[in-house]
Amino acid sequence: MAVYFFWGDDDFAIAQAVDQIKQSVLDPAWLSFNFQTYDGSKEDSTIDALNEVMTPPFGMGGRLVWLMETTFCNSCSDVLLQELQRTLTVVPEQSHLLITSRKKPDKRLKSTKCLQEAAKVREFSPIPPWQTEALANRVRITAKELGVTLDREALNLLGEAVGNDSRRLWNELEKLKVYQNDRAQPLRPEEIQNLVTATSQNSLQLCQAIRAGNSALAIQLVDELLAQNEPALRIVATMIGQFRLWTMIKVMMESGERDDQAIAKFAELRNPKRLYFLRKEIGRLPSKKLLKTLPVFLQLEAGLKQGAIAKEILQTKVLELCQLFR
Repeated sequence: MAVYFFWGDDDFAIAQAVDQIKQSVLDPAWLSFNFQTYDGSKEDSTIDALNEVMTPPFGMGGRLVWLMETTFCNSCSDVLLQELQRTLTVVPEQSHLLITSRKKPDKRLKSTKCLQEAAKVREFSPIPPWQTEALANRVRITAKELGVTLDREALNLLGEAVGNDSRRLWNELEKLKVYQNDRAQPLRPEEIQNLVTATSQNSLQLCQAIRAGNSALAIQLVDELLAQNEPALRIVATMIGQFRLWTMIKVMMESGERDDQAIAKFAELRNPKRLYFLRKEIGRLPSKKLLKTLPVFLQLEAGLKQGAIAKEILQTKVLELCQLFR
């Protein structure tokens, strides 16, 4: 018996995890008998799924019941809560219940607590683009899964190039696997540069251009990113994360803090060694200039969410940001 709860808005990563469970649980010859999906946004459908998972599988393999887009971890009636408490701990050995939701569960609810006690919980949220160590670790794990070998620099470069797009990472690694073929040697950075178009890397380059006050380069990078169909809100998210990181570090430095561990913890840096390079990036830049970027980013993000033309507002606000650092 197994109960799984997957939540988050990385749909591709969830789909990959679901496929792995299907392959491990179900016998292909008995798929139509032992695999059912239910709408988790409806209470009646959710109760039907709980009843279905109590039915032993037919033929070979196990039974898998997938309850999709559930809402009971954000709002749950007493009737449904009783059904969850009655069912989750007594699912038959050969049956498996998979529960997925895009929304973050409310830990205060009894239904969430009940599910957390009974289920294997995994979060599938995109990694923030500025968490380069986490991005590199995900590349390492996915490359190993697909059988692609990369040297350390190539691995980091691929992580920077695809950012937090798990679907694109998978597609790029499949392409690199075909290119590598049976070659024993790991792929090198120059091969990644030739075969993979950078997106998140250019977003970080855009941050560097703004910090240097280089308006011409910044506008060029905006145009390149949009030409690559990079979503405007994703570009902005990367910029906000980078400038937020710079600002937090600079504020701590100007407050007189000298302990690298304390600064790294405050800035949410998993690898304190990165602090050396980040300090060099902000150099003599005063925190008041960095703080002035935050209202501009707020206006930019709000404008995009309210339907502004992406290219126009990005160019306008990027120029405004460059002016702050001249």
